[in-house]
Amino acid sequence: MPVALQLTGHEKDLGGGFLVRRLLPDARQRSVGPFIFFDHFGPAEERPGVNHDVRPHPHIGLATVTYLFEGAMMHRDSLGSAQLIEPGAINWMTAGRGIVHSERRPDHLREVGFVNHGLQLWTALPLAQEEAEPSFSHTPAEAIPECSVGDARVRVLVGEAFGVRSPVPALWRTLYLDLWLPAGGGMELPPLEAQQAIYAVEGTLEADGAPQPLRQLAVLQPGSPVKLFSPGGARLVLVGGEPLDAPRHMWWNFVSSRKERIVQASADWEAMRMGTVPGDAEEFIPLPPTRFTPPEPLS
Repeated sequence: MPVALQLTGHEKDLGGGFLVRRLLPDARQRSVGPFIFFDHFGPAEERPGVNHDVRPHPHIGLATVTYLFEGAMMHRDSLGSAQLIEPGAINWMTAGRGIVHSERRPDHLREVGFVNHGLQLWTALPLAQEEAEPSFSHTPAEAIPECSVGDARVRVLVGEAFGVRSPVPALWRTLYLDLWLPAGGGMELPPLEAQQAIYAVEGTLEADGAPQPLRQLAVLQPGSPVKLFSPGGARLVLVGGEPLDAPRHMWWNFVSSRKERIVQASADWEAMRMGTVPGDAEEFIPLPPTRFTPPEPLS
């Protein structure tokens, strides 16, 4: 079987009825390559007067990777970045030693209805760069390279595959692909990285002849190629890369190889020592009332 593990995920309400499907972390599979967090949101209708804004909040020790299929978001952070996020672009924010950011409904869409649909992923940072200077990188849709593999059209969002390299500045071996298969189309997916998983966003998909359920993360057998086929057309993503270089602890929005670093970040945020977002400093997400108690680390 090409699929080593099938993760069904679970729904989580981020506030105001904004539901996401969370696939990582999972008790059975804490990470895939450097990816430690996988949220799928939408398609969700954003109506005038409905507030799904994500207020300013902090991160350490990770990189956020935002990718939209439909819709728009406005990203602002404590570095002074202000970027409209639109479909097809990759927005990579390295938290490193600490950053604060918000994601809100763009002002020009406040009074109109639209659909938001996308993925919010996190990667851990290499041990040597856990405390790197924070940064933000926006790669527009037209700068993301594409290629054809079998019947599939492949966008190489992050990393390198099929002789094509993404310009997104990942800090270690990371692979993130967006693939379309037409009705009746297929391709062979080689083992591109040490760890990889596929996620069917929409349509109908088979892996080596077995139906692949929508919105489930299929962790693939290492080192084995997989024949993908779509009877009616499909869109899917692949995530993967080299395994984590050490176990990670994750609590709330903080990731670190050291428990005491998460305790320190919690104290820093509670004391408002992590900075503010220019133009968006009037409100923030407070620290959860339940304090950090070290769970099993991600590995």
